[in-house]
Amino acid sequence: MTPSPSVVSLLDAAVTSLGGARRDGQVRMASAVAHAIDTGEHLAVQAGTGTGKSLAYLVPAIRHAVDSGRTVVVSTATIALQRQLIERDLPRVAAALAGPLGREPEFAILKGRGNYLCLNKIHSGTAEEPATELFDAFELSRTGREVTRLREWSSDTETGDRDDLSPGVSDRSWRQVSVSARECLGAANCSYADDCFAERARRAAGQVDVVVTNHALLAIDAMSPATILPEHDVVVVDEAHELVDRITSVSTAELSGASITLVARRCGKLIDDETTDSLLGAAEVLDGLLSEMPAREWTRLPSGAPESLASLRDRLWLARNEIGPARSGTDDSAAARSAALTALEDTHDTVVRLLGAFDHPDESKRRDVVWVAHDKVGNDTRAVLRIAPLSVGGLLRASLFADATVILTSATLTIGGNFDALAATWGLPAAGRRDTDGADPATRDRTSDSAPEPAIDKLASGRTPPSDTAPPRWSGLDAGSPFDYPRSAILYVARHLPRPGRDAIAEQTLDELAGLVEAADGRTLGLFSSMRAAREAADAIGARCAQPVLCQGDDTTASLVRRFAEDPRTCLFGTLSLWQGVDVPGPSCSLVVIDRIPFPRPDDPLLTARQRAVEARGGNGFLTVAANHAALLLAQGAGRLLRSTDDRGVVAVLDSRLATAGYGGYLLASLPPFWRTTDGDLVRSALGRLAAIPYG
Repeated sequence: MTPSPSVVSLLDAAVTSLGGARRDGQVRMASAVAHAIDTGEHLAVQAGTGTGKSLAYLVPAIRHAVDSGRTVVVSTATIALQRQLIERDLPRVAAALAGPLGREPEFAILKGRGNYLCLNKIHSGTAEEPATELFDAFELSRTGREVTRLREWSSDTETGDRDDLSPGVSDRSWRQVSVSARECLGAANCSYADDCFAERARRAAGQVDVVVTNHALLAIDAMSPATILPEHDVVVVDEAHELVDRITSVSTAELSGASITLVARRCGKLIDDETTDSLLGAAEVLDGLLSEMPAREWTRLPSGAPESLASLRDRLWLARNEIGPARSGTDDSAAARSAALTALEDTHDTVVRLLGAFDHPDESKRRDVVWVAHDKVGNDTRAVLRIAPLSVGGLLRASLFADATVILTSATLTIGGNFDALAATWGLPAAGRRDTDGADPATRDRTSDSAPEPAIDKLASGRTPPSDTAPPRWSGLDAGSPFDYPRSAILYVARHLPRPGRDAIAEQTLDELAGLVEAADGRTLGLFSSMRAAREAADAIGARCAQPVLCQGDDTTASLVRRFAEDPRTCLFGTLSLWQGVDVPGPSCSLVVIDRIPFPRPDDPLLTARQRAVEARGGNGFLTVAANHAALLLAQGAGRLLRSTDDRGVVAVLDSRLATAGYGGYLLASLPPFWRTTDGDLVRSALGRLAAIPYG
């Protein structure tokens, strides 16, 4: 077997083909990824904007896939990055590496089954009608029109992928033409199996070098006994700072009177009227119980809950037994039976999980957290009971990290100056960390042009089987950034401002914000801790300043960001999605304002429970949970400023606690090394000079 070229030479070939230039951080990252793949040691890589991290992990991943004949899985958190990889990065890299590797690498995208049209559901007419009392006539009419359009689209689309539908449709409409993995009849029982869009995607994914998926499907694959992703030995987790939240979301279940009513309706004529009435009665009882409960965590089952949940559990199982086991067949009744059984079993499992959530007397050792939430549905408020895992680290350690070599990367992974905080939430304790600044000398030889060694040979000799008792081995690498942070940007902390309160924004803070906006002549991205604060600030600045102010919610986020980028004098104010989703290089974003340190809400039941669990083990719950949450978001928000090496500007934090509180230094250590000041006059002068530079 002819050895493949080294990773560095392949990276150079790809960069040259794409018209780029060698970047030291990209080379360091690619070398470290290759070393991790060869040794089986997990790797966390922080790669700042402009490093070229996608190329840095794709090149060694593709090389390994071609050499070993095994698929590499790349998981992302956002649709935007999936599209970038599939539509731009992978086609270009594959073409560039085709010559050096001897063939063109192949790739595919794979999503959860619910992202694809279900032809059986479309053609069999089994789509359930929404309960008319829950939706008004306009919503029902809109749903009908959208479902009709989806049925027509099913004859034209090659992929059946929801993300390829433009314009999109509501979740309610999409549910009428799709199924979850558990609702699916299975290829053996479905007359549309040969043409099934989801099955086509799975078959394609099993025959390629690189499969791009999302964190949710990665979580389902980790939790499910069934094999969802193709066989693989390497996983790259991009946007790894989102991993815990996405897996927590997939692992969270809920129960309400409305959800039980929907289950009863889904059973239809498959159960007798008496059983249906008993389920609807249980729904009313649960609704009555939850409606009297405040929105907060349950640390024990309250009075009436054990009896109500136990009765519901038994009635669900009775209904399930009436339907009987799933049957083979391709008729409409088989699909309806499968959907009803899935709904009953999922709801039954949630009830059993709720009843067992409080078995351990020590709250810090319980597996789950339970709470009541009051959700807004139109003008109504509905009580919902939710249950989520206290930690997902054990799940990740036992599944994801036990079965593959994992590369975790993002622009922001270090908190308080190191990787340990995030790694612990992934199930990678500090005890397993190997201190390193990247690849060791052997790896540097391994990736040099003078010593090309086949990855498959190294795999056979270099990997150490994982131990059942030792913590997983991992290392961290900060690949750096092409930005000269101290010369490119100022971090301004408004130390003189009053501490933010829970009420309206202080007048002094609004004055400070107006002065900054005027000095910058607009060009401001305002990141706020709540939608209420963003709207309040937008109204105030709109009244005080001549510069136009856009606010999230006025239009689609994509449209607002486009308008913000096109007019340098415009300001854009908003909340969480803007903290992480805005990429506007150039003078249109010369000032990023953060209204307050983004601590989680003190009444967030899941984060509060996680904080208590840390404290019960003798740790600092505030720093481990609340401060780490804030540090990660601060770094994400500050990262909106410099998007190209020519960018200049200011990150202004209008929360004096960053300069005065004891935890301020910890949070500051999570931010890029901007030049720091608390001098407002100096900052306004610098913004004025930037605003005076001719645009374009």
